[in-house]
Amino acid sequence: MSEQTTSRRRRDLLELSVGYALILLVIWTPRPWQRLLYCAAAIFLVAALCISFAGWKAMGLRMTNLGRSMWVVGVALGIAAIAVVIAQRMHTLQPFTGPVAFVKRYWGYSLWAFAQQVLLQDFFLLRLLRLMRRPNSAAFAAAAIFSLAHLPNPILTVVTFVWGSAACLLFLHYRNLYPLAIAHAIFGIAIAVTLPGPVTHNMRVGLGYLTYAAHHGHHRRY
Repeated sequence: MSEQTTSRRRRDLLELSVGYALILLVIWTPRPWQRLLYCAAAIFLVAALCISFAGWKAMGLRMTNLGRSMWVVGVALGIAAIAVVIAQRMHTLQPFTGPVAFVKRYWGYSLWAFAQQVLLQDFFLLRLLRLMRRPNSAAFAAAAIFSLAHLPNPILTVVTFVWGSAACLLFLHYRNLYPLAIAHAIFGIAIAVTLPGPVTHNMRVGLGYLTYAAHHGHHRRY
């Protein structure tokens, strides 16, 4: 192993450790310190992505394989539709007044889903691919890291490990981020509209999950 490769691996490990530590601090720190740590984490993660930037294609932000991988979005829509039908029959479907209100309510989460997918694939997975011998092992390791950040929410922890594993394996095959981000948004919104807030704690994680109160159920957090 060359000195340059060894240096790159050390840098990857350092960036992973610091980046993940900052993410966990944000999740588990109460306000107002949480806002400060959020800014610090965002600056570090964006800086790390910029420093290691190898092109939009390497990040999966490309048109190649977009059409071939759009079936992922179709599957996500199908699963979401089934969840909505089941929720409607079980009377757990969250009401909304129309498409305009729906878009206003969830457009922010859709952007957040895209950002999470960038972190999962472009920050965690790409570095783990350089640190681990087997791509599949790197994919499952990235999914585990992603999943553990959703503790102690049991539903989100399980769902994010399953989706994280699938997303990383799909990324290795197609190297296209767009369908994965869209599917992520679909799955997240499906959970939000089909499960009651007290069950998911309004999709909060970390300290927010532990401090959740049912009477705050009309305020959604992701």
